[in-house]
Amino acid sequence: QVQLVESGGGSVQAGGSLRLSCTASGYTYRTHYMGWVRQAPGKEREGVACISAAGSATFYADSVNGRFTISQDNAKNTLYLQMNSLKPEDTAMYYCAFDTRPWVCNRYMMSADFGYWGQGTQVTVSS
Repeated sequence: QVQLVESGGGSVQAGGSLRLSCTASGYTYRTHYMGWVRQAPGKEREGVACISAAGSATFYADSVNGRFTISQDNAKNTLYLQMNSLKPEDTAMYYCAFDTRPWVCNRYMMSADFGYWGQGTQVTVSS
């Protein structure tokens, strides 16, 4: 059973930065995809960024492209999301997500429907 544990959320003023981390355990798949999905109150889930296990494919939503960077440390089974130039509209619960199906993440798109999820970490950006 895949387990995902996020950390690093918090409150920050607009223009600030935060780094989210997600430690994964309980899997042996070499080929997998991980990403960050967010959901604000009253809004649908939004795929923010994703990356393949080999790092050969990454995707960013238009809303965060150029401000957020997804990365991973495979030795530590840890996924990161560096968030810079944060805006109030980035306020949401951020979830780490994991899946082995190749259609959930590629260079052109990202699904918001991953198979495994963490508990989420809140990011609040004030103006």
